[in-house]
Amino acid sequence: MEQVVGPEGQSRLEVGDRGLLLLGCGKMGSALLNGWLNAGLEPEQIIVLDPRPSDWLQRLTRRGLRLNQQPKEPPAVAVIATKPQVMTSALSDLNSLGSGQTLFVSVAAGTLISTYEALLGSQTPIVRTMPNTPASVGSGITALVGNVCTKASHMELAIQLMQAVGETVILDDEEMLHAVTAISGSGPAYVFAMTEALTEAGRELGLAPEVAAKLASGMISGSGDLLRSSPLSPADLRKEVTSPNGTTEAGLQELMSLDKGVFPLLLRTAQAAHSRSVELSQSKEAT
Repeated sequence: MEQVVGPEGQSRLEVGDRGLLLLGCGKMGSALLNGWLNAGLEPEQIIVLDPRPSDWLQRLTRRGLRLNQQPKEPPAVAVIATKPQVMTSALSDLNSLGSGQTLFVSVAAGTLISTYEALLGSQTPIVRTMPNTPASVGSGITALVGNVCTKASHMELAIQLMQAVGETVILDDEEMLHAVTAISGSGPAYVFAMTEALTEAGRELGLAPEVAAKLASGMISGSGDLLRSSPLSPADLRKEVTSPNGTTEAGLQELMSLDKGVFPLLLRTAQAAHSRSVELSQSKEAT
């Protein structure tokens, strides 16, 4: 059974005396690190390993963050945010942490739990996650799934780490991450494409380009805020906007057409993304 956990009422983030190691600090790693610091984690509790540290990371060393230092003892948790292409080499220096004392949490797309187990040992607790790009502004949603060595306490820690950048969804089956990729992982691009299309529609209807862009993006972000805050379902919210024989109903007749509307289109879109996710995972297994 999938479980949705929101960030409301999240307590201060704690990782214990052994601290946290972050491997890779690009866009997602930086978003997570910023969220952890905002959630109360102290810089001196964190080690970051990154071959090209940003100026921001360099400045954090003045507050106690340890940059490109090997841990003196196994950390409580190691978060893997490096690119999948360099995963094997990046993890080579952390093999000694795979004894089971350290929880490994992966935010790297496409790298299977079995790959981590092969590199770190089958006794290693591993939680694989699929965040999305709105995490960079604290509005992400992340799916998590653990291996057989993941205890309830491990999963709770992983949830707290990912709630620092948004909401979380807990899965029972790693295979379901393909569906997560198709919906929430790739989904922001679908929303951005819809915003592009509405902006172009506004221009064709005579609006100035900057006005059309502001109306489209403001409508998308405002609708998202309403959807998150309202107890009503998306269908009920749609009905509230739609007056009989009005302008919205006229537009929806096109948008919700059973043969060429948004429902069959988004189904095909998600199916295509899902199929590609499966293909990529199989190709990585083959290599």
